[in-house]
Amino acid sequence: MHWAIFLLVAVAYLAIEMRGPKGSDSRTFWTATHFWAGCSVLALSIVRVAWRSYQKPPAPEAALPALQLLSKASHLLLYLFIILQPILGILCVNLAGHPVTLAGLGAFTIVGPDHDLAKTVKEVHETLGNVFYWVIGLHALAALWHHFIKRDNTLRRII
Repeated sequence: MHWAIFLLVAVAYLAIEMRGPKGSDSRTFWTATHFWAGCSVLALSIVRVAWRSYQKPPAPEAALPALQLLSKASHLLLYLFIILQPILGILCVNLAGHPVTLAGLGAFTIVGPDHDLAKTVKEVHETLGNVFYWVIGLHALAALWHHFIKRDNTLRRII
């Protein structure tokens, strides 16, 4: 699930960067792709959290307590991100007065329009998206550090 979520997050980021000008066919396609990827991340994240409540991860490699704390904190942030960010995205669309449309599945709305709140939620969604470029990058660098510098099995455990 780790790698499926990773790929879907990458597709969501790609789609939002590629979407093109308002009203274009490109924007319609990439926005739909962004919605699909985000909703898929949310669905897989819920499954992953449920699975993690029954199946504990392997014990971490021996590390300093400070590094273990950083690892736990970064994983918590990543879990919050993969759950909260799609929910914020859905709220953005719904609060702006539109349903989230997923090709092949139809459209859904979980809240009614509130244009003032929509602007705030959109800003939070975009800001978190930008912040998490860095968190994801640090997560990847930490995995590479474990693999190439520490030469432990941390990265191999998720491959």
